[in-house]
Amino acid sequence: MRAILCGYYGKGNGGDEALLASLLQMLPDNIQPYVLSGNPSETKQRYQVEAGDRLNTFTILQAMRRSDIFIWGGGSLIQDATSIASPFYYAGLMAVAQKMGLKTIAWAQGIGPLNQLTTRFLAKQCLKGCNIVSVRDAGSAEIVAKWNIPLTLAPDPVWALESSPVPGLWSLPAPRVAVSLRPHPRLTPPFLATLTQALISFQKATQTFILLLPFQPMKDLKIAEFIHQKLPDNSKILTVEDPRVLKGVFRGVEMVIGMRFHSLIMGSAEECRCFAINYDPKVSQLMTDLKIPGWELSEFPEDPSLISKTWIDNYANGEALLSDRIDFFRERSLIHQEVLHSVLFDL
Repeated sequence: MRAILCGYYGKGNGGDEALLASLLQMLPDNIQPYVLSGNPSETKQRYQVEAGDRLNTFTILQAMRRSDIFIWGGGSLIQDATSIASPFYYAGLMAVAQKMGLKTIAWAQGIGPLNQLTTRFLAKQCLKGCNIVSVRDAGSAEIVAKWNIPLTLAPDPVWALESSPVPGLWSLPAPRVAVSLRPHPRLTPPFLATLTQALISFQKATQTFILLLPFQPMKDLKIAEFIHQKLPDNSKILTVEDPRVLKGVFRGVEMVIGMRFHSLIMGSAEECRCFAINYDPKVSQLMTDLKIPGWELSEFPEDPSLISKTWIDNYANGEALLSDRIDFFRERSLIHQEVLHSVLFDL
């Protein structure tokens, strides 16, 4: 049986690549995946799967005619906060797959924000037509439940992603702290300068080595380079393409200062203390679920000494998730695997 996997794949985003790797890890052995990707050749090489151009209509329709299943493969696909085009693209493909008679699965979804009536209607109609729906957080579950659509709720699948060793990591100075920032309208040059000054003070006080992790280098690398220039001897930029290796980075890290959603999940899963920079409802929900300390971007202090003192306190006194809690989230995330099997074994 053939399954089309549809997500924000092949676009250089470590979190979305981690979702793809998790989905491939959870697929039954009798399913042959076909990945819609922004970089099909890279996806083929990295995961040893068939892949096609996510924007080539002919390729997509041809793949659908040869497939049995269509899977929305995890993440915040159905939202209109960053792009109004995103929900139209994903909902359009799901609608075509349903019309062509494919079994359809909305898998490990983070639903919303949906600010427009049109996008809410699109999301509702497509989800209603799915054979099964699973979501990764309580906020998404609340939205789907209001639409009277049956759903399964489980933690993000990346909790269960197998991590791989990182070449050269253990030769870097220790202890290590990972920092993962991303662009945002509120992350202005003056604010980035404030964060960087706070990080310099934090590094001096803790004598830690800073690992700068651009989860999506196309967007994040300039921020990492700015910080590295101010901490040239006590930091390193790690650009990691394989999501399993990216998760492995956190095995050698004491604490994470994370803006990227999956940096906080990977850090928590590998027993790191975490501090969140909250820019999105999905991060807010994660902070609540895991009791991660942090600040909203809009409420961040302007005083770098206050920021650094807060980070120092979290480094010295903060608590990582206990191993039994980590095991709980990992095991619960495997419910997304059960969702796949429940549909795929019925074919």
